[in-house]
Amino acid sequence: MKAMVLEAFRSPLVVREVPDPTTPPDGVIIRVEANGICRSDWHAWQGDWSWIGMRLRLPHVLGHEFAGVVEAVGANVQRFKPGDRVVVPFTQGDGTCEYCLAGHSNVCAHILMPGFSYWGGYGRLVAVPRADTSLVALPDTVDFVAAASLGCRFMTAFHGVVDQARVAPGEWVAVYGAGGVGLSAVHIAAAIGARPIAVDIHPDKLAAAREAGAEATVDARTTDPVEAVRALTGGGAHVAVDALGVAETCLNALASLKKRGRHLQIGMTTQAESGRVPLPVDLIVQKEIQFVGSLGMPAWRYPDLLGMVAAGKLRPQSLVSRTVTIDEAPDVLAAMTDFRTLGIQVVSQW
Repeated sequence: MKAMVLEAFRSPLVVREVPDPTTPPDGVIIRVEANGICRSDWHAWQGDWSWIGMRLRLPHVLGHEFAGVVEAVGANVQRFKPGDRVVVPFTQGDGTCEYCLAGHSNVCAHILMPGFSYWGGYGRLVAVPRADTSLVALPDTVDFVAAASLGCRFMTAFHGVVDQARVAPGEWVAVYGAGGVGLSAVHIAAAIGARPIAVDIHPDKLAAAREAGAEATVDARTTDPVEAVRALTGGGAHVAVDALGVAETCLNALASLKKRGRHLQIGMTTQAESGRVPLPVDLIVQKEIQFVGSLGMPAWRYPDLLGMVAAGKLRPQSLVSRTVTIDEAPDVLAAMTDFRTLGIQVVSQW
């Protein structure tokens, strides 16, 4: 099969033929029809996240935002058959640990992540284990590009905004970083009746945020973003989202909150921070600020998300700025080094 292969960290990714995967007893083979190009892939290509145990064995095929058609099923699979249209959650639980049993399979004690734990969606075929507990049926009304755009960015933002930060209609939500996950958070917040503000340093990304539903935007190159958010909201946002994962955006997001505000951390750090950002602890105490994280989304939450997509209440496909071939994907990923990509870009041809 054809795949984009990571052969050496920070070196150009190579598109070449690799062996087809074999079917796991508890899993399926998926023919990938669309795969989102995500900044998490960029982090892995850079060799980031060793500080949280991420150590890829090379060569490796990345890709964790994919949807497609079941080609073959393992002997132990009961819920899926060849020909089924499916989307693959970014985080897969085993269904038996204490977290899975409590409904939090996205933080399973024995978590698997497609494209990281095993070869992923930059290959035309993917062997996906744990099919019965982790795979999600894709409605005919949702096309593959839209399903791939749910990826880790949109569904992580959905879980973060709706489940973790519990954003309510009418609340101000300041989103720092208008990349794929930031635009997703803006779009979701607007869809549930909140008042999102997008903060970024790129005019084109701020324009995309306005199209996604931002009530206001702040260009952090020309104005103090904290003061701007406080002025727009009359004293501070109810919820602030760090969708980028650098010290500056994390701290600015925290400083933008009103008393008893909620900080949602979605962005993960680069080697510059190596997982550690000094926090204003006294401010958090004095304002009774809540600090929460968001990783993926449990598989059981997908029907609610997909239902909103099918009904047109959420339009993740509107955030897709471009579809590309697998041969173009290495250049798209490389462009993320300088934050030159806009919105969500999806591989849709092999």
